[in-house]
Amino acid sequence: MPKPRVIAADPSVLVSLRPPFVDARGQLQHLVDAPFGSALVMTSVKGAVRGRHYHKTDYHYTWLQSGELLYAHRPAGQSGPYQRWVIRPGQLFYTPPMYEHVMEFTADSVAVVLARNHRTMDHYEADTVRLAPAPGATPA
Repeated sequence: MPKPRVIAADPSVLVSLRPPFVDARGQLQHLVDAPFGSALVMTSVKGAVRGRHYHKTDYHYTWLQSGELLYAHRPAGQSGPYQRWVIRPGQLFYTPPMYEHVMEFTADSVAVVLARNHRTMDHYEADTVRLAPAPGATPA
C-alpha cells in the first residue's frame, strides 16, 4: 500500500490497516472492527464534491477502492482552516461525529463507506447538518 501523503497532521483520520491474510486462494484485507448501522458503495465522478456537512452522532469509515479524492475536515462550528488529506486507493479514513467534512474527487472513484447509524433518509437527515459553501472557497 502506498504511504499516505498527509497534508495536515492528524493521526486519527488515516487508519492503518493490518497486514492482509494471504494464501493460495488470494487475500483477506481486514478494514475495521466497529459497530455499523450501514454499509454502502459510493461511486463518484471526477470533479464531484460530497459532504459539506457534519453529523451530530454518526461517524463513518471510508475505504477508497479506486480513484483519488481530497478530504478535508474540522470541528463543527470552527472558523479556522480545514485539515486536508489526499486519499488514494487502499487507504481507509475516519470521519468522527461533529466534524464538518467534504470530499472532492480528483478522479472517477469507488469507495466503501461504513457508518455507525442507519442510512435511511429519515435517520440520515435528522443527524446531518448541511453547510453552505464559502464564496469562492472549496475546503478540499
